[in-house]
Amino acid sequence: MKKRIYILSIVSFLSFNATFSQKAKIKSAVKQYEKLSYADSKSNLLSLANKGNTSLEVIEKLANAYYFNNEMQDASKWYSKLIEGNTNIESENFFRYAQTLKAQENYEEANKIMLAFATMNPQDSRAKKILSSTNYLKAIEELSEDFELNNLDINTPYSDFGTSTYQDNLVFASSRDKDEKIYSWNAQPFLDLFELNKDGSIKEILGNINTKYHESSAAFTKDGNTVYFTRNNYYKGNFKKNSNDFHTLKIYKATLVEGKWTNIESLPFNNSEYSVAHPALSTDEKKLYFASDMPGTYGASDIFVVDIHDDGSYGEPINLGAKINTESRENFPFISEKNILYFSSDGHLGLGGLDVFKIEIKNIESGVIQNLGKPINSPKDDFAYVINETTRKGYISSNRTGGKGDDDIYSFIAPECSKQVSGTLINKKTQEVLEDADLVIYDGSNKIIKSLKTDNSGKFQFNLTCKQETYTVEAKKEDYNDTSTNFSTKKTRDIVLTLALEPEIKAAEVGTDLFKLLNLKPIYFDYDKSIIRPDAQLELEKIINYMNEFPSVKIDVRSHTDSRGKDAYNFALSNRRNKSTIKFIVEKGGISKNRLTGKGYGETKLVNKCKNGVKCTKEEHQKNRRSEFIVVAN
Repeated sequence: MKKRIYILSIVSFLSFNATFSQKAKIKSAVKQYEKLSYADSKSNLLSLANKGNTSLEVIEKLANAYYFNNEMQDASKWYSKLIEGNTNIESENFFRYAQTLKAQENYEEANKIMLAFATMNPQDSRAKKILSSTNYLKAIEELSEDFELNNLDINTPYSDFGTSTYQDNLVFASSRDKDEKIYSWNAQPFLDLFELNKDGSIKEILGNINTKYHESSAAFTKDGNTVYFTRNNYYKGNFKKNSNDFHTLKIYKATLVEGKWTNIESLPFNNSEYSVAHPALSTDEKKLYFASDMPGTYGASDIFVVDIHDDGSYGEPINLGAKINTESRENFPFISEKNILYFSSDGHLGLGGLDVFKIEIKNIESGVIQNLGKPINSPKDDFAYVINETTRKGYISSNRTGGKGDDDIYSFIAPECSKQVSGTLINKKTQEVLEDADLVIYDGSNKIIKSLKTDNSGKFQFNLTCKQETYTVEAKKEDYNDTSTNFSTKKTRDIVLTLALEPEIKAAEVGTDLFKLLNLKPIYFDYDKSIIRPDAQLELEKIINYMNEFPSVKIDVRSHTDSRGKDAYNFALSNRRNKSTIKFIVEKGGISKNRLTGKGYGETKLVNKCKNGVKCTKEEHQKNRRSEFIVVAN
């Protein structure tokens, strides 16, 4: 008995120790995770999960650790496990899960997850976007262009990204320096700023900019004497974390002295509690754009702007607002020579991860934010877009499939954007093509920008630059009424139009049958009735319009019956039909009775074989119960 109790005590002790050890491992892994040591915490969390620890906390943090290190396939696996069959899951996990599916180009499933996310958060701007634009992939495809990206030779297996130019040299951030400290987030060396010289050599940027912590994202003034750049909160030899023990980022300013960057200053709107990063100057260098998670931010990071005063001081940072910023990440702003704001976001609808978007600065409150489409964007992160809109040469950073390392820098030369407009001009009534017609194209200011003619097949074609505005095309041809149509170049790469001209109606000659002239349907009556039927009213209104357009025209109305019934009765019935026809035109159209004459002809003017004694169908008899209209004066 004592032996049995002893054995049970040992088992109980070992079980207690195993439970205690398990809890300790979870606590240690969670602590690593909360310090943003995703590379280390990931392996420990994975070990726990593979040993059967299926607590939601472990699975959620494991999924996030993969997600924040851009290992989307593994992240997807664990988000799926987290969401499957569980309730009370943070809705942001659904959004991240959708992003991992997009990264694998599983858009159909990603959209389903996003719809579930939208149900949980109907007021979230990302939810509203997916609910209102379920066909966004088609729209992005239409915005895509056909040019190639070139993976630069300078890329390494490490992270290389974020380009700017200084004296025609390329400046970029890289973690290639193996002698640097290792950053626990991704287990790579800390970033420094490097310069690619014209001879192809690469060196660290000269001066006191680079330290043992992160430096990236430089913006140079046009005179080449000032640079704004991003660095960890490390200044004058002191490194500080925020109150949550996190690394934060700040924007610093340096000036050029004897070929080296020195006189480093921390900008006054920096703060140790939040990050300020990725500076970009306006074209007049009077404003500085940047990304931050400072108070008032809508999501993980927003884009802000601050005035640079003439005396070198700064205004108060202003959030660009909910049109630009979402509950997710907006970062890496860039302002082109044409005052277009380019930025990256995973909160606006895209192909996956960060996509690059653009909007004109002047339309930042009322304009349309446009996804740049392929090849700039991909299912992975695409960011730090810069372009010279004169040479059309630019750079994009991306961790897309097929690169050399983590993030790579790609160069490109974007062709001058143009959109082809083509179409056909036809006769609206006969559908015949109209050759040798004149076309005039107007821009949004009603300025004529092109004139051309249709060919012998009624076809036309011309190209427009991508101004993204509404244009008007006007078509003219002799004997036809002019017509004009508006079209937009915003949503499609190529535009196909069908234009139709209405034949111009002229005062007819005496004896003209209005049925043929106006392309009218016959005016028919029911058997033994003189009431104007609804279908007849539509045709009579066309006659009224014609008589109003040509007030000198006079018309004779001639009414008929079929052969059934006595001859005398049919004469009386046809006269009643004649009077009701004229009465409708006079009373409905306001036409003077003096312009109308008419009488009934009974069954004397049949249009087919259906005379007395001949067997006919109802349809054949119907063709004889009619009123006709002949021009008698003009």
